[in-house]
Amino acid sequence: MKMPLGIIILFFSFSCVNAQEETIASFGEGVPIATLKDNGLDEISGLAVSRVLPGVMYVHNDSGGEAAVYLLDTLGNNLGTIEFLDTQNRDWEDIAVGPGEDSKSYIYVGEIGDNNAVHDEVVVYRVPEPNDSNSTIGIVPQKTVLKYPGGARDAESLMVDPISGDIFIVSKRDSVNTLYRLPAEKFGTLEVELEELIKLPFTSATGADISADGSQILVKNYLAIYYWRRNEGESIAQAMGRAPLELPYSPEPQGEAIGFGPDGRVFYTLSEKRFDVDPVLYKYTAKKP
Repeated sequence: MKMPLGIIILFFSFSCVNAQEETIASFGEGVPIATLKDNGLDEISGLAVSRVLPGVMYVHNDSGGEAAVYLLDTLGNNLGTIEFLDTQNRDWEDIAVGPGEDSKSYIYVGEIGDNNAVHDEVVVYRVPEPNDSNSTIGIVPQKTVLKYPGGARDAESLMVDPISGDIFIVSKRDSVNTLYRLPAEKFGTLEVELEELIKLPFTSATGADISADGSQILVKNYLAIYYWRRNEGESIAQAMGRAPLELPYSPEPQGEAIGFGPDGRVFYTLSEKRFDVDPVLYKYTAKKP
């Protein structure tokens, strides 16, 4: 979370790409499209793009910030706020958009940060996506309390499968990161143990997302962006069991947020403010095959 730019991060980089993935269109270099000047948004740790409101993205601050999600346009202007009532921001680390049991679109927020692995429980909250971006609303979120098999973990990456509705968390502070799953039907249960799925070929994951059609997966750390193409009928774990592609990455002071645009042809990254450098919103666009 408070990791300086020059920290040494041990991670594995995969240059090997299987034949199936060689046909995938890659993404170009990140292009800066906005600089955030709002001093209240200097600890942004998560980013997700709305599936309901065109041109709107959701962000939040991490530990110690308000228990709130902020609505921004693609120039970084603050449009509105969703206040999570009766809730604290102990260490919010990532945000995602995905379905709920009633087929509505929800905003999911993961209070999953735990630098020292001292918390027995973490929490995932969710609220319905709003219909209006230009207002401040307050809502008591639904939530599920989670435990990891084998004890506490630190994590900063949350994503929701738009096909199954399952929720996924990627651990951070271990030598090889792990993918965990909360089945969609268990959200709302008082307390659930996460299912451990697979080990991933990198460490220090700080953000993740799945495209709106479920066909693409992104995970980033401080030095790289990893990409998987998901074939029809595959689970998330099956897709991520293959070696990822490594995409171009425009280095950031402390980049912890990543999210697909609605059509899956673009994604965005955003950093926390560090070294007096204002956060810059980068846009990455898919190259034509």
